[in-house]
Amino acid sequence: MLPFGLPKTDHLEPTIEPQLKPIQLVETLADLYRRLGTCLESEKSLICIEQYSILSSLGDPKLLRRCLRAARQHAFDVHSKVVLSALLRYERREDEHDGVSPMDCSSFILECPKATLESGCDLNSIYDHCKCYQECTNSADVQISKEDELLTLEEDSDISFCVGNEEIDCVRSKIAALSTPFKAMLCGSFIESKRSKIDFSQNGISVELMKAVDLYSRTKRVDMFSPKIVLELLSFAERFCCEEMKSACDIHLATFVNCMEDVLVLIEYGLEDRANVLVASCLQVLLRELPSSLHSPKVMRIFCSSEARERLAAAGHASFLLYYFLSQVAMEEDKVSNTTVMLLERLKECATLKWQKALALHQLGCVWLERLEYKSAQCYFEAATEAGHVYSLAGIARSRYKQGQQHSAYKLMNTLISEYKAVGWMYQERSLYNTGENKIADLNTATELDPTLSFPYKYRAVSKAEKKQTKDAISEIDRIIQFKLAPDCLELRAWFFIAIEDYGSALRDIRAMLTLEPSYKMFNVRLSGDDLIDLLNHKVQQGSQADCWLQLYDQWSSIDDIGSLAIIHQMLVNDPWKSLLRFRQSLLLLRLNCKKAAMRCLQLACNLSSSEHEKLIYEGWIFYDTGHREEALAKAEKSILIQRSFEAFFLKAYTLSDSNLDPESSSYVIELLEEAIRCPSDGLRKGQALNNLGSKYVDSGKLDQAANCYMNALDIKHTKAHQGLARVYSLRNQQKAAYAELSKLIEKAHNNASAYENRSEYCDSEMAKNDLNMATELDPLRTYPYSYRAAVLMDNQKETEAIEELSKAIAFKPDLQMLHLRAAFYESIGNLNSALCDCEAALCLEPDHIDTLDLYNRARDQAIHPQQI
Repeated sequence: MLPFGLPKTDHLEPTIEPQLKPIQLVETLADLYRRLGTCLESEKSLICIEQYSILSSLGDPKLLRRCLRAARQHAFDVHSKVVLSALLRYERREDEHDGVSPMDCSSFILECPKATLESGCDLNSIYDHCKCYQECTNSADVQISKEDELLTLEEDSDISFCVGNEEIDCVRSKIAALSTPFKAMLCGSFIESKRSKIDFSQNGISVELMKAVDLYSRTKRVDMFSPKIVLELLSFAERFCCEEMKSACDIHLATFVNCMEDVLVLIEYGLEDRANVLVASCLQVLLRELPSSLHSPKVMRIFCSSEARERLAAAGHASFLLYYFLSQVAMEEDKVSNTTVMLLERLKECATLKWQKALALHQLGCVWLERLEYKSAQCYFEAATEAGHVYSLAGIARSRYKQGQQHSAYKLMNTLISEYKAVGWMYQERSLYNTGENKIADLNTATELDPTLSFPYKYRAVSKAEKKQTKDAISEIDRIIQFKLAPDCLELRAWFFIAIEDYGSALRDIRAMLTLEPSYKMFNVRLSGDDLIDLLNHKVQQGSQADCWLQLYDQWSSIDDIGSLAIIHQMLVNDPWKSLLRFRQSLLLLRLNCKKAAMRCLQLACNLSSSEHEKLIYEGWIFYDTGHREEALAKAEKSILIQRSFEAFFLKAYTLSDSNLDPESSSYVIELLEEAIRCPSDGLRKGQALNNLGSKYVDSGKLDQAANCYMNALDIKHTKAHQGLARVYSLRNQQKAAYAELSKLIEKAHNNASAYENRSEYCDSEMAKNDLNMATELDPLRTYPYSYRAAVLMDNQKETEAIEELSKAIAFKPDLQMLHLRAAFYESIGNLNSALCDCEAALCLEPDHIDTLDLYNRARDQAIHPQQI
């Protein structure tokens, strides 16, 4: 069962992350906020993209989506709007939705393919629905009859253009009006101004084209011509500087671009004649087809070479933004491919600002490092460092280490640690070049400074496994898996379970791993997860689908999310077309903070839905998870009209609850949840509805009804209801009962960090401290324990220690609430500069946070008028 043996510590190393990682993140975010407030309107979009590139290292899809929406909101030029709209669509993984074509409109201005082709924007209506409709115009109004055309030619002509043996009668003044060169030729001092016939036979112009030029000069319309003639008109207009004609052809041809085939035919014409709108329309299709379009050699020829970039630039469509989008998708698809390298090289060529150069150079360094080209990688990392990106020093050290310069790499990281404030990744990187106890000490320091780094846990775990301490190795890797789920950590734990012949646990971890990343390859790409599952299935008894449902019920009830994921994965092998199971997957993944994988499962659920009302529900959840609350409500209501179902009522209630509700609205949510509970459903979902209903009753002061809901939820094994029942006991001043209720939850729940956190509210300060310390140990990403401990220290007038407690967490998780609290602490001790910096960083994350805005304005007033304090 261990065909390649267990992993070895010698083969482990962390990746150099391909994102910008400012050495002082809070100060960088504060600077971004200040610049956004003072820059020109035309500069805001690009600053939002800079913000996106910096926040990418935090991995929060909600934050990143907000940056992209803001960038799109402030984009004025067509090119930027096309790229950003496609990027928003890509982030939502719209390409995975069956029945959706790249040019389908989501009904919002932000992503509307027609709205993107209009320059300028109305900032007040940017979040409104777009006006996508097709103008139905009577063909009689569009076409000019041949008789009328001939009559017009006979009546108005005063000059003829000879093409071969044919003469095309035209109106001198109208042809002259097409461009300055024509005006000079026909009405100026040239000899043609005196002639009534002009020979155009040597200009490569066809009779049909010249007739079209004449007709356009009279009507100023191109919609009566075939696409072939319009293309010829476009070239004619470019050649003879007929700007108005060129613009008309450009806009008209753009309407013919709907699919990849159209693009591959028309983009060459657009690039040749520098037709901005036509090229924009073609780019829009290509970008909205990502990532599939990335695998077309014909498409990549449009982007990848320096010559291709120059052609795009000539048409106004080569930008840092474009190549940033393309290169990020390429890196996700295949980090070491030639396509990725070429796109990053073009990104470097487009970079003009310091941060852009740093990002492009750093990412090139990462790619060459992955390709084992260490000298090239070192050169790019050095250039990125010169551009001001300190994190690239880790890339330089790694490149030197790979070239046998271990001592040089160690000295470089040592210097970095001595010159800058300590950050977890610095010690993690230095540990690679250290030995013995010093290596372990560095890894422990890295974990202390940044517990979200997975490499230290993996190294310590493998080190213990090498000493035959496999159970201790499992305990070590458990420490990070219980709060941060990642495929590589699950894979490692699976190998440890195989080593002690616990095949059932190994199978569970591999199934959960494949849920997160279906194409994940194990043991350095030498073994697929599906192959290992086939091997393990011979060691583990397989239950029926009914058995799986019972197991899922038990795992869900014990809040064992990894176990639940594994069971659903097994059930999907037996029944891959079950949309309900995909939906359950998405709920679990959201609970585990795996938002990207959750969105993929929701899209699959939508694709597999067997009825319209069911599909509307999943579409509603997709809208809700991407911030479109009103659309989520509309989908729920439409589903209810088709069929009253638990999920439709639950979606509507859940969406309405996500706001500050007045008493009337709260009562309506209660009615919706009660209606949901009356609809058929299984215990897993009904328990959730009862729990939510209990919470609404508590908010309305109806404690008896709330207690009944929680009791009913517990009767069907919805374990989290212990938490709600504890709240009811607390409001009845029964603190011991509340404490006991949460103690039951701690005993039953597999993931119980939140239970420890909540139990701290119902005990004395010393016990609360112990519970919160346990919550931090189990899940260091939970922010409340840090805030509580800091507040206690502040109450005891230990201001420095209070600020240090918050700073410890902010260093690896710059959370809005913690930044706000630290700013308040700084204000209270008179450190207004630090208070303002924290407020600005917090507002960079959430610009409309009212409490932080109030604090910021107050601190700013105090800084400006200190005598009034």
